[in-house]
Amino acid sequence: MTDEGTAAIAAKAARLWGAVAAPELIVARENIVYRMELSQGRRAALRLHRVGYQSRAAIEAELLWTGALAAHGFPTPGPVPLPGGEVSVDVGGRTVSATEWIQGEPVGRAALPLCGSRTVQADLHRDIGRLIARLHNMTDCLDLLPVLPRPRWDAEGLLGAAPLWGPFWRHPGLDSEASALLHGVRASLYERLARGDGYAADFGLIHADVLRENLLLADGNLSLIDFDDSGYGYRIYDLGTALVQSLEEAALPDLSCALLDGYNGERVQPIPFSEEDLRIGVLLRALASCGWIQSRAAPDDPRQGLYVTRAVRLATLVERALPGWA
Repeated sequence: MTDEGTAAIAAKAARLWGAVAAPELIVARENIVYRMELSQGRRAALRLHRVGYQSRAAIEAELLWTGALAAHGFPTPGPVPLPGGEVSVDVGGRTVSATEWIQGEPVGRAALPLCGSRTVQADLHRDIGRLIARLHNMTDCLDLLPVLPRPRWDAEGLLGAAPLWGPFWRHPGLDSEASALLHGVRASLYERLARGDGYAADFGLIHADVLRENLLLADGNLSLIDFDDSGYGYRIYDLGTALVQSLEEAALPDLSCALLDGYNGERVQPIPFSEEDLRIGVLLRALASCGWIQSRAAPDDPRQGLYVTRAVRLATLVERALPGWA
């Protein structure tokens, strides 16, 4: 779809929400997001959802969850309904929704080093751990439908024959030895997850994309946005996703300890997660991302090689049970 096409859809949708000015493009990734000015100085984020990724029912289920979270005080944007009360609409072949506007700047960017001292970075990750724990705690207490129509980041969805983000062990950047390594680790992890014990026992709704770009900081307070990938999964996956962009940071050992400390100190759960559990969560995300990048970026995109290298490195650490993040 051309830029003019998406702009026209955004303009038409904004009028349905009663926008008082033309929407302003903020980011064009898988979802295309515009800032929308409403009456009485209110702002909203207008989202043009990626065609073919989430159904309209799944998008409305996401908004049901985030709306309940926001209503109970969790720092995430709730839905902005249309005048008739609907939370989504189909415009020009795309599902469109709107959420409250959240002020803040991302805590970081992919492939860029974190700012601040080791202490500042560790404190940030401790706060991120606490935020994720609050998300899981509150979600477990919400009165939601028994099963929302959302993706399942379970053993099958992450490691099955047709993972949600694609067969990572078939990435063309893998040689035969590396492909065999990922295939073997996949089988081992699948068996552990399918048993449902240990870290796999804590399973429920997760954000599934707690990346730096989705964590906004304003006046020392964190907010979590973009629940587009959210679904049912292992809670350790959220922690792994929060750390996967920091594997090249010099302070990585401090960051992983702080993330766990913040999460375990806040989470209502019988068994705290360990450093080994966290490495599994990071590996699961690295494998999923290796599958995701195959169909989401050009073959010469530098992330192709980065994601393959990262997945192989982590799989080697886990397979050999090597200590630390060496």
